Amino acid sequence: MTELNGQVVRVRLDFAYDGTDYAGWGIQPGLRTIQGVMEAGLARIVRFGEPPRVIVAGRTDAGVHARGQVAHVDIDVRTWERMPGHSRRTPGQSLVRRLNGVLPADINVVTAEIAAPGFDARFSALGRRYAYRVCDDVRLRDPLTRRYVLWHDPLDVDALSVASSALTGLRDFAPFCRPRDGATTIRELTEFSWERVRSGPDTGLVVAKVEADAFCHSMVRSLVGAVLAVGKGRRDSAWLADVVATQGRSHAVKVALAHGLTLEEVRYPADEDLALRARVTRDKRSLD
Repeated sequence: MTELNGQVVRVRLDFAYDGTDYAGWGIQPGLRTIQGVMEAGLARIVRFGEPPRVIVAGRTDAGVHARGQVAHVDIDVRTWERMPGHSRRTPGQSLVRRLNGVLPADINVVTAEIAAPGFDARFSALGRRYAYRVCDDVRLRDPLTRRYVLWHDPLDVDALSVASSALTGLRDFAPFCRPRDGATTIRELTEFSWERVRSGPDTGLVVAKVEADAFCHSMVRSLVGAVLAVGKGRRDSAWLADVVATQGRSHAVKVALAHGLTLEEVRYPADEDLALRARVTRDKRSLD
């Protein structure tokens, strides 16, 4: 068992949620948030030590969903060891069962396990992958999926692909980010692509795949919003180039609606590299 200060264990949580009825991830006074609901649920289970604080890999905006979210929480050793009670379940299996028993149905914890040494859900991550789903054919609009698919006018997928490919790479994404004091807006966008899906549950939808080492506030939705304007024919590549060259946040970009966006996956390095990755990530990025 991995111990921190001999008193707590660090537990990795993998979970999913429908963000429709939440004001985003982070706790906000008077508002219902994913973090607030999860920490309240854990507080009903964790009886010893400090109130649990959940550290997440990606702080999603209000209305954004997650299928592959990751977090960590430090739990008192006594609580962890007593989690199974008289059952034959492991502590992790018991925590999943008990936590899902107190959480609302729009949040589901998939696994809970002792994290490898050096693991930090936020800083150890190598990358986050999002999907943005769009239905641009009125004949395919499904009211049963309207909570996570954007209904839109017809789109030119080739134009979307050309525009999005021009935005990849290591750069300052300030034009697409809501600024935060002291936070860098330099990111490496490793993939931004679009396809019209031919099979599976997303058949007929136009889906964006957006992956980066990390994202700043509203970056994914701003990138999608800018490219959707090109795919619709309202804007062209010259306009997009002007946006990229803007100093600071661009007010020409319309941020895409939140409900089409889902965090699909968070990637981590091998266990032996987790601590090093966390140290590197904490260093402030620059383009030098």
